[in-house]
Amino acid sequence: MHFWKYHGIGNDFIVVEDFAGDLLDEAPELAQAVCHRQFGIGGDGLVLITFDQGIHTMRIFNPDGSEAEMCGNAIRCVADHLFAAGRAHGTTVTINTVSGPKEIHRAGNLYAVDMGEPQFTGAGLPQLGGVQHVEAQGGCWDIYPISMGNPHGVVFVNNLTEIDLARLGPILETHPIWPAQANIEFVEVKDAGSLQVKVWERGAGPTLACGTGACASAVWAAKLGRSGRSVKVQLPGGDLEIRWETDNHVWMIGPAAMVFEGNYYGR
Repeated sequence: MHFWKYHGIGNDFIVVEDFAGDLLDEAPELAQAVCHRQFGIGGDGLVLITFDQGIHTMRIFNPDGSEAEMCGNAIRCVADHLFAAGRAHGTTVTINTVSGPKEIHRAGNLYAVDMGEPQFTGAGLPQLGGVQHVEAQGGCWDIYPISMGNPHGVVFVNNLTEIDLARLGPILETHPIWPAQANIEFVEVKDAGSLQVKVWERGAGPTLACGTGACASAVWAAKLGRSGRSVKVQLPGGDLEIRWETDNHVWMIGPAAMVFEGNYYGR
């Protein structure tokens, strides 16, 4: 199986051209194997690119084998791959996802992605919308639910260094408030134009970056009046620019990089 190893500010993926969709049935098991950092290639997810009726579709599977509806960092990597492979031309490409089509614009080594409109109720979110109060690890945490194509819980904190991500992350990810678990973002507001975020991703654990998580954090910060509608989100792997436009669409701007390509012989 030929693959390309990509990352978006440290969020790394194994990208495979599966235009006919031949690998989809075995994707959950394959993702667990190739994402293993000791016995596989290593990555935060397996990305399959399928192709049907002139449209490329991104399917992404977490290291635990579960499928993610959407991933902001991965879709920039897919866009970069399609342009590099000559399967996308000009400066704009549309890529379909489980959560719907996304429009991506290229400007040099940066990609601007229309992430769509945030949802505060609906599939994957608590039945009762609004802030959720959860007791865990000896404290009470205010969790702000939001979907950016996949479910997120945003938690504002005064000091990120005091958060035990490895202990608190999985507790909030799997809390009964979520119909099927969720991604968790811990957010420290630096100023009106800057947020610092640490992420615990559903099905992947701690990652260096999460594009949809950056969008979720930025939207709730603006909605609560803690920041403006255009912010720099600082993640452990690098920065993303997030803009929540007046038409309610959220735009994410960031880089993508191909690290190496090779063949996987484990299947």
